[in-house]
Amino acid sequence: MTRMLASVTNAHEATTAIQAGVDLIDLKDPASGALGALPLTEIQAVRSVVGGRHPISATIGDLPPAPAETADAIAALRGMGIDYVKVGFFSAAHLDACLPVIADLSPTQAIVAVLFADTETARADLEPFAKAGCAGVMLDTADKAAGRLCQHLDLATLGQFVARAKSLGLMTGLAGSLRITDIAALQRLGPSYLGFRGALCHDGRRGRGLDPQRLRAVRQSMLRHSLAELT
Repeated sequence: MTRMLASVTNAHEATTAIQAGVDLIDLKDPASGALGALPLTEIQAVRSVVGGRHPISATIGDLPPAPAETADAIAALRGMGIDYVKVGFFSAAHLDACLPVIADLSPTQAIVAVLFADTETARADLEPFAKAGCAGVMLDTADKAAGRLCQHLDLATLGQFVARAKSLGLMTGLAGSLRITDIAALQRLGPSYLGFRGALCHDGRRGRGLDPQRLRAVRQSMLRHSLAELT
């Protein structure tokens, strides 16, 4: 069954997401980029609130293709007990520079590689990520003003991504300005997670706080479509 990921920016939002029944709490600063990183103090505050009740993922930031900087950022989160560390692959240079880092660190930290539907990594070969020890791969969008996931890649291509990742034993995620109207079609592809931020916020704006009503609506829609697939 496809689970729901909600990106939050602080402990209050994490509590709101938990109350709505979200499966995975994702720590991200939307004001700092597609995978903007939260301060470590804020991450610690969220961990205290979640208290092990839900898995937590956290981004390392929109970093350049720099092995040492990437390794340091992953190591900092590893020391905080984060379940999944998300690393962005924005270019071919990131693939060359950062996959060896993941291969070194994946034995001690579950890492999810994030590819971007609006960049050259959208159709990257997934096998190197599996060989590097990634726990999963995710498709997102880098430029939120340039279109949503489903505007960059059609359902057939997204389905191929999910199927290929599954064949390699990788967890899968789809995100990128997803709307509640995207849920039915995307859930049928069978990803491990659908990720949301803007759709959960006041006025649908990712820079604003989470709206409990929007959260519940997305959560109920996901549950409804999951039940429909079982019947």
